[in-house]
Amino acid sequence: MKVYVDQNECISCALCVDQCPAVFGFNSDNKSHVEHEDAVKEHSEQVKISAYECPTSAIKIM
Repeated sequence: MKVYVDQNECISCALCVDQCPAVFGFNSDNKSHVEHEDAVKEHSEQVKISAYECPTSAIKIM
């Protein structure tokens, strides 16, 4: 599973970082991004919940 955060859609609400800090973090623009790609598989359920709950659908799962 691959996941990324569309920087144009992210509104920095922090829902994904709160839901799954093992994967998501903030970049220098204060936008969410996948900080730990190697943790995505282990935390796949939390990643899916984060994508579902994202208010702007910025989290993309492939």
